Amino acid sequence: MRLSEKRSNMLHGILLIALFSCAAFYIGDFPFFKKLSVSPLIIGIVLGMLYANSLRNRLPETWVPGILFSSKQLLRLGIILYGFRLTFQNIIDVGGPAILVDVLVVLTTIMGGVYVGKLLKMDKEVALLTSVGSGICGAAAILGAEATIKTKPYKTAVAVSTVVIFGTISMFLYPILYRNGIIAFTPDQMGIYTGATLHEVAHVVGAGKAMGKEISDVAVIVKMIRVMLLVPALLFISLSVVKRGKTASGERKTQIAIPWFAIGFLMVIGFNSLGLLPLVVVDFINQVDTFLLTMAMTALGAETSIEKFKKAGAKPFVLALILYGWLLGGSYVLIKYVLPGWV
Repeated sequence: MRLSEKRSNMLHGILLIALFSCAAFYIGDFPFFKKLSVSPLIIGIVLGMLYANSLRNRLPETWVPGILFSSKQLLRLGIILYGFRLTFQNIIDVGGPAILVDVLVVLTTIMGGVYVGKLLKMDKEVALLTSVGSGICGAAAILGAEATIKTKPYKTAVAVSTVVIFGTISMFLYPILYRNGIIAFTPDQMGIYTGATLHEVAHVVGAGKAMGKEISDVAVIVKMIRVMLLVPALLFISLSVVKRGKTASGERKTQIAIPWFAIGFLMVIGFNSLGLLPLVVVDFINQVDTFLLTMAMTALGAETSIEKFKKAGAKPFVLALILYGWLLGGSYVLIKYVLPGWV
């Protein structure tokens, strides 16, 4: 096959994913989904899975490289550009207590999740992806980890589905618990609690808006600091892959593969902290980034069949439920009783 023909076939695959992503954005604008704060990323992976279980076998296999390109290269670019949503000033604004809570939540959730995964005798990669998604920033963190350990797409889709389920439940549950006095926090404490424990950025925004601007502002900043912790987490994951000796795909691994896209993500945060770009440009970049991440999620969904979900079984959801209990209960105790004695 000629090079130009290969490029043409790859382009067809990329355009197919782009078309699904446009549909995800369109559907995401429906009032029902806006009210639920469902991001295009989540809609994209659902559309991709619908495609994988219906039309996939009817389209040319020569389009597959374009789909894989979207799930890998575009994914890395999307993670790098995600840095334009953050600045280092965010860290200064929120203060030491919130940073401490973020670090503890991320560490305990990921390490505890991996340990519980071993006890459940479940797939190691699924356990890691589920733990990273619960501990850091949902789908974006899972995508970053997927790009580091190079696991199979269906495992990523399973992990993302756990984040969607429990994050959405929390988005509605937190305002109810707070309004009824069941969670007895000050607005600042509730902001820290929301930002440090909810899965997706969209979930934090949705729950924060329902509880008031004072809580919402703190929650979003705390969440963004949690997102920054993705970089050291990915470096640690890469190191663990080296210790194990091979990637999820069975490829031998004897050197630390530095996730350069994560370093790029950190560098973009630094650049954005300088405030050199007009706000309108940053907003445009964030829109492009959301589209790229939606393409990556759609492509991952396109590699996920129902049979693969059945293969994963119920254990990922059991693990996610246990981690959810920790995020709800453990973080409450941490913020209410432990943290005041440290600061």
